[in-house]
Amino acid sequence: MKDLVDYIVKSFIGEESYEIVLVEDGDKVDIRVMVDKDKISKVIGKGGKIAKAIRTLVHSSSRGSDQNYNVYFEER
Repeated sequence: MKDLVDYIVKSFIGEESYEIVLVEDGDKVDIRVMVDKDKISKVIGKGGKIAKAIRTLVHSSSRGSDQNYNVYFEER
């Protein structure tokens, strides 16, 4: 899932503007995308539509897996 999120975010803002941190807790995995302040609006989108679409893609891709994935976007 990290590769999927990395590919999607890279297509929006480029490579140097973010980093991805995985936090695992049993069967829950949090994917935290730390984005620069000047680029966060490109990832979240108008009204949060892009962020919601990324979360939907990760959720649907992880069906059938034994882990639950959550995606969070934060400024760094």
